[in-house]
Amino acid sequence: MNTIKMTGLACSLISGLFFLSACGQEKKPIENNIVKGDGKGFAVLELFTSEGCSSCPPADKLLAKIQQETKGKAIYILAYHVDYWNRLGWKDTFSNADYSKRQKQYGNWLNAQIYTPQLVVNGKSEFVGSDEQAIRGAIASQLAVHPAATLDLHAVQQGDALKVHYQTTNAVKDSYLLIAIIQKNAQSNVEHGENAGHTLSHVQIVRELKTEPLNESGSGSTEVVLPKGFNTEGWEVIGLLQDPGNGEIAGVAKADLNENGIVKK
Repeated sequence: MNTIKMTGLACSLISGLFFLSACGQEKKPIENNIVKGDGKGFAVLELFTSEGCSSCPPADKLLAKIQQETKGKAIYILAYHVDYWNRLGWKDTFSNADYSKRQKQYGNWLNAQIYTPQLVVNGKSEFVGSDEQAIRGAIASQLAVHPAATLDLHAVQQGDALKVHYQTTNAVKDSYLLIAIIQKNAQSNVEHGENAGHTLSHVQIVRELKTEPLNESGSGSTEVVLPKGFNTEGWEVIGLLQDPGNGEIAGVAKADLNENGIVKK
């Protein structure tokens, strides 16, 4: 495996791909400036991670920490397990080639390198997923920004699918609606690769992601196939409104499934 030196972090290059692994972050005093804020905005945190990457567990832990201490705030976490690490000794159970493609699209939007762990905030900026100081600062800034659009969701489970009804206001023309089916928690015993012998804990794992253009009225419905193992207590639904021109997320909605399979706003 080749090594590339970069300012502020060391990165390992996977042969034939421009996908990097971030590590070696300089330690800084951490200011907890998220809880203090009281803005009307939101922060969508999209982490690109892998069980095959030794630099990723600290980022997973940081997301779990932020989630725990910011309950009740408009912070939405989505963890995408990419698949390009699978060739190096361990196949991540949660990995999906579609998530690698989404990360690559962010690279194009943000003119940024692609590496793990990489975290994108509101589709506007990217950070090393374990850089707590920078991530907290970005979250606090976005919470202070009034949302440009609104999104409301309502959904009902119908067999192996979830029918999602949506309503938007002030969405950018040609926006995309993304519906993510998320498993809230999981653990894996990694037997090979860079994390061999470790039990890894994950939060907010994206298990299914559907993307479609918004219709002209800004309201409608779509169906999402539910992943195997789905249940109504350990899962949730997050919807995103995204500008396909620059990747910015203008609106977000979250819904928890109750025991009857009906989503509450």
